[in-house]
Amino acid sequence: MAAIKRFFEKRKLNIKFKKAGEGHRLDEPSSSIQAPKVSVASISKPSSITREPETEAARRAAAEAALARMEAKQQMKNADSMVVQRARMKRQMEEEKRRLLEAEKKGASARAAPDEVVKDSAPMLETVLYKCPDIGPQLLPKSEMESAIHRFLLENYEDEPEMTSALMIHTLNKNKEKVKTCVETLVKYLDNIINNPSEEKFWKIRQSNKAFQERVACLKGTEQCLLAAGFSLKNLPFEDGEAAFYVFDSELAKDVDRLQNMKEILLKAEPIQPELDRDLKIFHPSKSAASFEIPDEFYAISPEELKKEHQRREEAAEKLGMLRTKAMRERDEQRELRKYRYVLLRVKFPDGILLQGVFRAQESMKQVYQFVRENLVNDRMPFHLTSGTNNKLEEGDMTLAELGLAPAAVVHFSWDADVLREATSQKGSNIAKVHLLPELMAKIQSL
Repeated sequence: MAAIKRFFEKRKLNIKFKKAGEGHRLDEPSSSIQAPKVSVASISKPSSITREPETEAARRAAAEAALARMEAKQQMKNADSMVVQRARMKRQMEEEKRRLLEAEKKGASARAAPDEVVKDSAPMLETVLYKCPDIGPQLLPKSEMESAIHRFLLENYEDEPEMTSALMIHTLNKNKEKVKTCVETLVKYLDNIINNPSEEKFWKIRQSNKAFQERVACLKGTEQCLLAAGFSLKNLPFEDGEAAFYVFDSELAKDVDRLQNMKEILLKAEPIQPELDRDLKIFHPSKSAASFEIPDEFYAISPEELKKEHQRREEAAEKLGMLRTKAMRERDEQRELRKYRYVLLRVKFPDGILLQGVFRAQESMKQVYQFVRENLVNDRMPFHLTSGTNNKLEEGDMTLAELGLAPAAVVHFSWDADVLREATSQKGSNIAKVHLLPELMAKIQSL
């Protein structure tokens, strides 16, 4: 959607325009810039007030003026209520930003670099990092990146409340089914107002309504969305007492184009998600290519739990011997696949150079082929990847966990035999010697 694309482009460029008054010429002396003067003499007082006989038209005009004053007072009261609620929302969001910043600082201090740095050797993989180009260039652990995305949304709510609140709903709530139900319900509220702009019954949503609580209120970002749409929270008579209602502004109900736009944003917004950073590294040929030091976060279960699981399986195998049903074998296979979150892969080229990247265990070989291809000098030439046991790894949908590559593995690169034969027969061809991009080779290090 164009509006969402413009939202992120604006944030990336950090363009903020603010009104600064009428202004003046740059070459105009500052002394000549003066505030307009008002002459007291120009405000004349009437010498006398002559009362005219009151007519029916005059009485009607006076009544209309009194009614207009009452309506103006009520509008001011409603505006004050909106201001108070927005101020309360702003305080809550500032407090939330403060907590997120404190959490990020604690995480950063925990990852502080050691005092002693060993030079001329490749750093070990300490943690898995994520990126999110939509909010900035920083690389952070997943939990901290999610906090940074949350803070980004809070910071942009005041400038773009409709867009930001829709992104909050899609981003800050992980249950996709609940998000879908919530968006459908909010769109229904907006449709009711769009189709019936003058009917007051569609302007009100009782806060304690069971359906509202289960479908909308329980999700993050919904209060911000309702306020951005034009609702404000008020206490109204209900049954034998009062109840809190979200009440829509009657004037805003007339702006159908704005409501249609907000409805479209709600339906087309997508969550801002952190992307796994490949943490790409290039290594010289090494005998230690198959030696890995893997962080604990690569595993979906702790090392202690892994040890207990292995012990339980050994005991079960002893009891059952070879009598294991197909269902039991499939259950064990699925349990094995769920052990790992990430995979550290090293692609070994014919000259011994190693290309290293980090993948999610549920990513497929398609992603691995794409990763290799985008780092090749000849990125259009067909190639193959094989496992350490010389099994061909097809560019398909099988996951790295299913292929037995988790938590770490070395795979071998080779050009397609027919292409290599044709290329090497050409005079001056160096396809067999040059593989990776020069800018990557400039960053090569020892393993």
